[in-house]
Amino acid sequence: MTASSTTRIRDSDIVSESRTSPEAFAELFDRYSGMLYRYVSRRLGPEIAEDLVGETFLVAFARRAKYDLTYTDARPWLFGILTKLISRHRRTEAVRYRMLQRSPAEDVIESPADRMDEMVTAQTWRPVLASTLAGLSAKDRDVLLLIAWGDLSYEEVARALGIPIGTVRSRLNRARRKARTALGDTNPFDEEE
Repeated sequence: MTASSTTRIRDSDIVSESRTSPEAFAELFDRYSGMLYRYVSRRLGPEIAEDLVGETFLVAFARRAKYDLTYTDARPWLFGILTKLISRHRRTEAVRYRMLQRSPAEDVIESPADRMDEMVTAQTWRPVLASTLAGLSAKDRDVLLLIAWGDLSYEEVARALGIPIGTVRSRLNRARRKARTALGDTNPFDEEE
């Protein structure tokens, strides 16, 4: 597949072409493997991330004939597959959050001055946030993290998980409420004056 530098080929066109030219599917891997790797690495750790991303693309490739070509963006589809694969590793995820909860905040952070405050704040709140994530139901955690770390919209999360958008909103609201409560009804990233 070739495209001009100003026109990006739609994911649905890649999937369609891959049905007769399987090698075209590699373009989806090139586009999204890094994004999926970062997401699963945050949830389960880098040790397992590469395997799950590879498995995600194997499943997607096997199911490409069933892909609904009216959806031009394949990210929700791929995140949906990945989320189902992550569900097999819930115990690993829970252990990871408990580990993060117990790990001390780092004393020294080497970074540019404009990012130092943000990083120190994130390190300070990490145990609380890890505990909160561990305490969420798996379904609420999936929605929250697909939006926060997967950078998907409500509609894309609904499509990825195969649930109504109203369910996405209620799960996200519940997860945010629990996170706010755990943080003492404050936002640690608000600047103090």
